Amino acid sequence: MKLQSQLQKASIFQNLELLASQVVEGFISGIHKSPFHGFSAEFAEHKIYNSGESTKHIDWKLFAKTDKLYTKKYEEETNLRCHMILDNSASMYYPKVEKIGIDNLNKIGFSVLAIAALMNVLKKQRDAVGLSVYASSYQNYYPEKGSERHHQMLLTKLSEISQDASPSKETKTYTYLHEIAENIKRRSLVFLFTDMFQSTLDNKALFDALRHLKHNKHQVVLFHVLDKQTELNFDFENTPKRFVDVETGEHIDLYSDTIKKNYENKLHAAIEELKLKCAQYKIRYVDVDVASDFSKVLNTFLVEKHKF
Repeated sequence: MKLQSQLQKASIFQNLELLASQVVEGFISGIHKSPFHGFSAEFAEHKIYNSGESTKHIDWKLFAKTDKLYTKKYEEETNLRCHMILDNSASMYYPKVEKIGIDNLNKIGFSVLAIAALMNVLKKQRDAVGLSVYASSYQNYYPEKGSERHHQMLLTKLSEISQDASPSKETKTYTYLHEIAENIKRRSLVFLFTDMFQSTLDNKALFDALRHLKHNKHQVVLFHVLDKQTELNFDFENTPKRFVDVETGEHIDLYSDTIKKNYENKLHAAIEELKLKCAQYKIRYVDVDVASDFSKVLNTFLVEKHKF
């Protein structure tokens, strides 16, 4: 079944589990020679058979070809605990998309599908996954579990979020990150999907909250989700436009070229400060463009899981 044809039949996120599976399968098929051994307790490599070992895992087909005894070595299951954190504030629903599709996503759509894809991988590994969602409040908390019922419940919640027509306006990310950090009791791999936009400019409080996520020796990855064309590069036609803050409702009318340089300078400076703080706190910073595919997210997962 082709992904694009499936998307034409129904709203994209009504088949979130199918889409997540397609994303993961597409990623795996795109790996020609991976340094990783797979997404579950799968075959990893051969090793020479030593006398006295169990013959259970001898590769008899390889013996027929080489006349030598090798056993199959399998990747061990990890029992990983992973917690997903999703920023569900109004700014994450940018850009406004008339007809959402796999190659036409806003920030919340990209984040939801990325989380679903990661959940698909974790499910194959029988690992536990949890979810926290925040906006103007700490909206949802689901502790880490590995059951099929729990997996389906998280998919349902993500589908609901992706189709929310009236997202919460303002958010104080730092407030809810502190609460989320307190809820994650056991050492976990933590993924945060956010655009890092907030209505206040209290960067110290925000960085303190990020550092709090590292308590209990959690391994934290910040996926900084942006529409790079417009939000990072401020690439608009130089015609009179009204720019509206989706969280505060404030607006300004201007030609984009009149502020493009200053905007880019300030935003790049803010991102550099964020990168430095993440490096200082040993948080993995990963910039993500909603116009890109999901390979960066999945590659990051593989690397961080290997380190974890």
